[in-house]
Amino acid sequence: MSTFTLNNSVVIPTLGLGVFQTPPEDTAAAVRTALEVGYRHLDTAAAYGNEKEVGQALRTSGVDRSEVFVETKIWISDYGSEETLHGVEKSRAKLGVDQIDLLLLHQPLPTAFDRTVAAYRALEQVLEMGTVRAIGVSNFLPEHLSDLLERTDVVPAVNQIEVHPYFQQREVQALNAQHGILTQAWSPIGGITSYRESARRSFEDPVLQAIAGAHEATTAQVMLAWHLQQGRQVIPKSVRPERIRENHEALRVTLTDPELARIDALETGVRGGPEPADVTLESFGREIPEA
Repeated sequence: MSTFTLNNSVVIPTLGLGVFQTPPEDTAAAVRTALEVGYRHLDTAAAYGNEKEVGQALRTSGVDRSEVFVETKIWISDYGSEETLHGVEKSRAKLGVDQIDLLLLHQPLPTAFDRTVAAYRALEQVLEMGTVRAIGVSNFLPEHLSDLLERTDVVPAVNQIEVHPYFQQREVQALNAQHGILTQAWSPIGGITSYRESARRSFEDPVLQAIAGAHEATTAQVMLAWHLQQGRQVIPKSVRPERIRENHEALRVTLTDPELARIDALETGVRGGPEPADVTLESFGREIPEA
């Protein structure tokens, strides 16, 4: 498994398994398959409701804990100093781990950014304590990231954002790079484009299909290779064993510079996930259960 090195020297695999919207009853099997195939990075979140199943699968996989990079996220309902510290303990207990490898704030709260800052400062505390190995953010736009950097001490190691050929967030990526923050792509193969009424779905894109044909690969493998060659970490999700294996095989695909440029040109500027400005406690708040 190839790796990236974060800005605090922690090493993260280039490709991991995401479990967003994976039902708890399907999570353990997907994680076990991924670990058998060779994945060594698991990405979950308190809001996904499947941290416990990720931890159970890890413990029963036969793979040593030290070999697996475990990442999770604090949900906005647990933002605040004491609230976030408690949220960390809830996640640790559900995962069944002493130390979390990477812990993110799941979203900015633009209408309550002081609370977001307090939550990040709590992450700084658990980083100093050794409870986590690296901290970061998710879905932060340039204005959120710039504000956070001015008011905190530790530069995030990661900013996990929606990136796929149809929505590339180049301004965010550029600011991440400027500060040594690794861009981590969620929905890296554009799965979110399949959930909406849209004339364009990444898996059916003729440019991607043509490039895939030239490499005897799938469109998913081509998209993952595009990310990896441009320095982004990826967390494709699937519960199907054949897809989990297929995504892992993307590590064998190498695209040419002209092919990378053709994929870059597919940008539409259309976001699939919610606008960060629309994420408020009133609209997205939910209780995160105890362990």
